[in-house]
Amino acid sequence: MVMMKKIIIYQVLILSVSFSLQKSDMTMLKEKIQSIIASANGNFAVALMDLQTHQTLLLNEREKFHAASTMKTPVMIEVFKQANEKKFSLDDSIAIINKFSSIVDGSPYSLNTTDDSEGDLYSLIGHKLKIRDLVFRMITVSSNLSTNILIDKVKAVNVMKTMKSMNANDIQVLRGVEDQKAYDAGLSNTTTAYDLMLIFEKIARKEIISPQACDGMIDILKHQKFNDMIPGLLPKDVTVAHKTGSITGVEHDSGIVYLPDGRKYVLVILSKNLQSAEAGKKTIAQISKTIYDYFIH
Repeated sequence: MVMMKKIIIYQVLILSVSFSLQKSDMTMLKEKIQSIIASANGNFAVALMDLQTHQTLLLNEREKFHAASTMKTPVMIEVFKQANEKKFSLDDSIAIINKFSSIVDGSPYSLNTTDDSEGDLYSLIGHKLKIRDLVFRMITVSSNLSTNILIDKVKAVNVMKTMKSMNANDIQVLRGVEDQKAYDAGLSNTTTAYDLMLIFEKIARKEIISPQACDGMIDILKHQKFNDMIPGLLPKDVTVAHKTGSITGVEHDSGIVYLPDGRKYVLVILSKNLQSAEAGKKTIAQISKTIYDYFIH
């Protein structure tokens, strides 16, 4: 009996030491990231979650940032949610329009193809496409026109309700893209690194809507065409399901990183007040590579 107690105590001590080492390693990782940020121009926020251990690394995680195109992930979630509720099918066709109403006074505005990352859709105005095609364009090539058509369909207020149901209370999706009157009035979409981490965790764990819906969203996120930030310096056998966001002085990336050995983690890196977009992207890629190195060593 005494021997059994000694063995149990010994095992507890080993676990305690192991946990302390993990904690120490995470602290060292945080210091490395802080050092990278300190030498960069601009402000950054980082939210990392190890999906195996639930450990997190958080830096400025509650600070609010202009969401830029990261708001398109919440819009995708709402589209899949309403499709799951049978309000429509993802294979339903929807009209391609370019006339939207400002949230300030309802006045009409349109998008300009030169300000959009995807111009092909503008040639289809007056025609129809499947809803799932618009979601794919919204995420993979960050189509603003697709985004506004989908927000017009599912409504920003419903996106907000769904975010709150996921405890992502600081994600504010107030409007579509290029609503200049709303921008001038200070009504912009905002986010925090922490809340984006929460929603990507739920997608990765297949805990929202349905496992099938999460699989569908992950598949779209894996087809992301802008891969110079989180995946930028990672080996080709690492898969990233992610959504970027870029406007003047702002570069974001957020998503799920899948390692070849089956492990995965959620990573969100936000930035603002950048003097150089390219320098900001390089800093985000460097942070991502530092985190990847932590996981494989």
